[in-house]
Amino acid sequence: MNHLLFNLRFLSGIFLVLLTFTSVAGDDPYALKREVMIQEIVADVKAGYGNLEKNKLDEKVINILGRVPRHEFVPEKLRKVAYENRPLPIGHGQTISQPYIVAIMTDLLQVDEGDRVLEVGTGSGYQIAVLAELVKKAYSIEIIEPLGKQAKERLQRLGYENIELRIGDGYYGWKEHAPFDAIVVTAAASHIPPPLIKQLKPGGRMLIPVGSRFMIQELLLVEKSEQGKVSTQQLLPVAFVPLTGKH
Repeated sequence: MNHLLFNLRFLSGIFLVLLTFTSVAGDDPYALKREVMIQEIVADVKAGYGNLEKNKLDEKVINILGRVPRHEFVPEKLRKVAYENRPLPIGHGQTISQPYIVAIMTDLLQVDEGDRVLEVGTGSGYQIAVLAELVKKAYSIEIIEPLGKQAKERLQRLGYENIELRIGDGYYGWKEHAPFDAIVVTAAASHIPPPLIKQLKPGGRMLIPVGSRFMIQELLLVEKSEQGKVSTQQLLPVAFVPLTGKH
C-alpha cells in the first residue's frame, strides 16, 4: 500500500513538472533545454573544480543564462543541441564556449551595472551578450572578419544596444575606450598581453586562458589593485582556441 502511494505521488510530481514546462515551452520551445542546462551548470559549480573557491553562482548570472537565447548564437543545424553543456563549432575553426565556462567567467569578473567591460574574441557573440546584461557598456574585438560581422548583425537583431564591436587584433586591446573595469579573453594566449594589463582599471579584474593549443591551458584571474599592483591566480584547466594576430 505504501509502495503504491509512493508511486502515485511520484507520478503526480512528474506530471506537474511536465505540465509546467509544457506551458512555458508553448511560448519558448527551448525553455526546458535551457533550464536543464542551468541545473547542470549549478551542479558542476557546487561539485567544485580546479582552484575555484566558490560553490555557488551569483543569482544574477543564473537568471541571465536563463534568458539569453544560446540557440541564436550557434549554426542553425546545431540549434537542437545548443543547450548541451559543451562547446560547439561556429565555423572558421572557432567555437562557442561551454556554458559552464561562460557562467564561471561571468561570475568571477564580478561586474556591476555601471561598469565597462572589454572582451577579446567575440566569436558568436554569446559571452558578450551575457556580460552586456550586467554592465553599462560592453566592447568586443574579433580578429576574424566574417565572424565579427555575423556577431554584430546578430546582436543588433537581438536588441543589444550597449555593445560595441570592431574587427581587429584583440592582443592590443581597445585603448580609445580604456580603462576597463573588467576584461575577458576567450582565446588562449602564450602570456598575458601587456596592453591589456595597462588598459585594466585599478581595482579591475581580467580572466584569460594561458597556454598553447596542444598543452594544458590554465584560466588565470588577473587583478590590479587600486595602487596598480598586478597579481595572478590559477583557477582551473581549460581548452580554448588560440589567440591569433601579428604578435
